[in-house]
Amino acid sequence: MPGPDLKTLTAPDGTVFRDLDHDGVMAPFEDPRLSAEERAADLLARLSPAEKAGLMFHNVIEMGEGGALLAGDGAISRASTEELVAARFQNHFNVHAMQDVRASCRWYNAIQEVAATTPHSIPVTISSDPRHSVTENAGAGFMSGDMSSWPEPLGLAALNDAERVREFADIVRQEYVAVGIRSALHPQIDLGTEPRWGRQYHTFGNDAEAVADAAQAYVEGLQGAPELGAESVAAMAKHFPGGGPQLDGEDPHFPYGREQIYPGGRFDEHLIPFERAIASGVSALMPYYGLPVDLVVDGEPVEPIGFGFNRQILTGFLRERLGYDGVICTDWCLITGDLVWGKWLPARAHGAEDLTEYERVVKVLHAGADQFGGESCPDLVLRALDEGLITSERLDASVRRLLRVKFQLGLFDDPFVDEDAAVEVVGCAEFRAAGRRAQAESMVVLRNDGGLLPLAGGRRVYAEGLAEDEARRLGEVVADPSEADVIVVRLPCPYQERDDLFLESFFHQGTLEYRPGLLWHLRDLARHAPLVVVPNLERPAILTPLTQFASAIVGEFGSGAAAVVDVLSGAVAPLGRLPFEIPRSMDAVRASASDVANDTVDPVFEHGFGLRY
Repeated sequence: MPGPDLKTLTAPDGTVFRDLDHDGVMAPFEDPRLSAEERAADLLARLSPAEKAGLMFHNVIEMGEGGALLAGDGAISRASTEELVAARFQNHFNVHAMQDVRASCRWYNAIQEVAATTPHSIPVTISSDPRHSVTENAGAGFMSGDMSSWPEPLGLAALNDAERVREFADIVRQEYVAVGIRSALHPQIDLGTEPRWGRQYHTFGNDAEAVADAAQAYVEGLQGAPELGAESVAAMAKHFPGGGPQLDGEDPHFPYGREQIYPGGRFDEHLIPFERAIASGVSALMPYYGLPVDLVVDGEPVEPIGFGFNRQILTGFLRERLGYDGVICTDWCLITGDLVWGKWLPARAHGAEDLTEYERVVKVLHAGADQFGGESCPDLVLRALDEGLITSERLDASVRRLLRVKFQLGLFDDPFVDEDAAVEVVGCAEFRAAGRRAQAESMVVLRNDGGLLPLAGGRRVYAEGLAEDEARRLGEVVADPSEADVIVVRLPCPYQERDDLFLESFFHQGTLEYRPGLLWHLRDLARHAPLVVVPNLERPAILTPLTQFASAIVGEFGSGAAAVVDVLSGAVAPLGRLPFEIPRSMDAVRASASDVANDTVDPVFEHGFGLRY
């Protein structure tokens, strides 16, 4: 459905085309019959340096009220949409908060109309972090909103079913395409080998081959096979070469989490999912912020600098050794820091802290990356070009890759979406039912003394962490635990609360132990009636104390209340098995190797454990 700002013409040979350069003649890059490579090569030769530089930035963009374009500076984007698209020639944007389906479609179509006023009408590619879960982290993923709601990838890992991952990715593809999201900043295919790491819930566990199977299914479900097309979403797998083995589990979003370590010598094992993703035709890869410590690859010490700046890893290893010719996009904000909502967001320039912003840009380009995530400074790329620090050939190599994806996705031929069609697809009953069932089936039964579960009807139930209407599905709800026949408590995963830096409060890091006061409360509840505990296992919480008094323990990985009740009531049988081991203590965690899976001493529950009923 062509937009109003651009003419659709018919060439003398009868070919219908969009007049992207506004000259009334069908140029090769406007010819829908040519290959993506041919069209990209033709357009590349026509672009100004400013247009090329604009393509190399992938920043956050914000919606205005009711689907309007943002007229002024945003909280993160720091510029109006018109300025970013029409003046800076940027056309890759990451959307965070979204409104209802119709408003989102109006907003998306309005952006494409602005893009159609630029010299070559390069369409905008909208990307998104994951947005199909019940949890929210403004720096890594979002609640589902109008879209279908699923367990976190860790829950899909608990099912250990690549076809279920493919089904999920295909549904994500359909819902994304409907509202104009054509690039996914996922899947996250790191190995969750460090129990304390706060990003595990977006991984597919810590078994390299299982994660590789999931990576392949996910990429194929999003992109389609064998290559991208007009109904595809381009996948950006992350975080190359594997972001799991963080020192003490601290995340490199923050200065204290910059070190990535390999005490067990398992660098190659963390590569396995990425090798599979590359073989599956993944469109883009994102290197992590992590700074490798004492890492040796192919007999050569690796420079201790963040992977987004690291030429040995991006060019020497990824491009030359693995033969990857897709897009490399850095993780967000390697170059500049910012003040967002009153909190500082330092640049993630690990190992490059002493370089200027300009020097960091040059370092990233020399490393081999094609695109700067979370940045909006094309002037620095142009300066490097003018001063001869990068060549036009180097710039063109990146721009060719970026243009090729846009042509493969069909955006040049029809970038617009249909509001009515989107309303029918996004969050439809079929997709919601599939997500709810996956949330339930992914849950893992770790203890079930005396066959307490599933809960029989007619019991008096005291519940914490469940709304009363959901608790009533389990029996008669009572307000006093002393009156209950069974007690049900949902628990968040333990973590150390932090809220100094921007985004820090969203990242659950630090201890895996429950607080003493909470444990005392739970023990006291268990004196009154059999206790059913449902812990969130976004990380492998230390469950040792719970095993002393809980009659039943059922782990979940991002399940909504309805799905939890489905399992406890027996309406849906839980099928999950642990995608990691549950350590016995924090001492055992501290003694383990961050890059080695399931190596804590005497775990309470082993990897793959799960009961049935």
